[in-house]
Amino acid sequence: MIEPTESESKAELDRFCEAMISIYGEIRAIETGEADRQDNVLKRAPHTAQDLLAESWDRSYSRESAAFPAPWTREHKYWPPVGRIDNVYGDRNLFCTCVPMEAAEADDR
Repeated sequence: MIEPTESESKAELDRFCEAMISIYGEIRAIETGEADRQDNVLKRAPHTAQDLLAESWDRSYSRESAAFPAPWTREHKYWPPVGRIDNVYGDRNLFCTCVPMEAAEADDR
C-alpha cells in the first residue's frame, strides 16, 4: 500500500501516478507477448549510464526505453549508480550487519 503524505505536491503525485501507469504498461507488454518474458526492461532494471553507453547492446528492447521509461524522465532523470546485483536474494535472506555482542560488550567496559 502506498500512502503519500500531505507534503507531496500535486505535480509529484501526478508524476508518481504516471510512473505506476508506465510500469503497468511494461507488465502488460510481457503478459501479451510484446516483450520477452526473460529479457525485458523490468527484469533488467535499473539501467545505469554505463550500461546504456556501452558499445554493445544485447537486449531485446531499445536503449531509449531502458533510459527513459516515462516522458518526464528526459528532464528529471535519476541515474542509478549500480544495476541489479542479486535480484531478490537480499530480500529473502536477511542477515544482520550489527557489531557482534562480544564487541559491543567490550566497548561498554
